[in-house]
Amino acid sequence: MILEQLIHECKVNNTKAQEQLYRLLAPKLFSVCLKYSRNYEEAQDNLQESFLVIFEKINQYKNTGSFEGWAKRITINYVLQQYRKHNVFEIISEKIAEEEEVEIDDDNISLEFLTKIIQELPDRYRLVFNLYVLDGYSHKEIAEMLEINIGTSKSNLARAKAILKSKIESNNSFEVKKSK
Repeated sequence: MILEQLIHECKVNNTKAQEQLYRLLAPKLFSVCLKYSRNYEEAQDNLQESFLVIFEKINQYKNTGSFEGWAKRITINYVLQQYRKHNVFEIISEKIAEEEEVEIDDDNISLEFLTKIIQELPDRYRLVFNLYVLDGYSHKEIAEMLEINIGTSKSNLARAKAILKSKIESNNSFEVKKSK
């Protein structure tokens, strides 16, 4: 079944079509959920809830632009909404650090390790890091999405990068010591 037909069938609550659409999009949307969630289980919950929202709002999709992009935006917004409900973004006074580049030696860092240390970041740092670095949103867009100011977005990104850099350097020195 072509995607347009699948979407049309989902709009009339065809459960078989919903199941097919879920199977088609779940792997990609799960990776989005995993980026923004604290762990695998939370990502699974966020995926399920995101699909409920997608099916609830599917009539709002106007067949313009990528359906996958539309579903991804809903998924990201759903996850962010969960964090906003829990006041993850309380206002704190932070001095904005200079953005520093983190050089990663691909040979020494596994994707599993990177995913793990990103998930270990405090919520507000992880969300800003993912939105900015992995999904390409601007600080202005992030500030609007998270209901924070631009300076807080920049500061949270700088802190996330500093934490990740420290963890990568610690891992690299551990690997060097282990191999000696």
